[in-house]
Amino acid sequence: MREALLPSFYKIMTFREQVEKLLEEGLSEKPEMFLIDLSISENYKIIVTLDGDKGVNLQDCIDLSRIIENNLDREAHDFELEVASVGVGSPLKLKRQYLKNIGRTVKVKTEKETIEAELVDADEQKIVLSWTAREPKKIGKGKETVQKTIELPYSDIIEAVVTINFN
Repeated sequence: MREALLPSFYKIMTFREQVEKLLEEGLSEKPEMFLIDLSISENYKIIVTLDGDKGVNLQDCIDLSRIIENNLDREAHDFELEVASVGVGSPLKLKRQYLKNIGRTVKVKTEKETIEAELVDADEQKIVLSWTAREPKKIGKGKETVQKTIELPYSDIIEAVVTINFN
């Protein structure tokens, strides 16, 4: 009884909720893809950024774009829609992105240092980096090459970016 007294706009999903629901439905059809970012400006410009366990191709972006485009009412909101894959050099945001990039070189910035190394492992709490470094010998003069490994909790990472090697 009390619900009938509420204005009708309280019973309708917000524009953002509609877009989020459509994204959820579209991504459920392609479980290897995942949402990195969704932004909606005041003038209804929708920007969707995706990533995937095996990357994201143009057809993936087109398919998701159609799902959103065909199910929103342009009469209610004159919107603009952009669906794209995460760009090369974009910071890693989700644990799932770290997992998909195991074996690649990453540049990780913490409060204390910046490390460029191979991402050798990742789990729910941390990543593991490995690299070689030249350090002074423990005995005698000169330097020696040593293998270094560090475990970094996600909470210590300010930014991490996959680096592209052209070797």
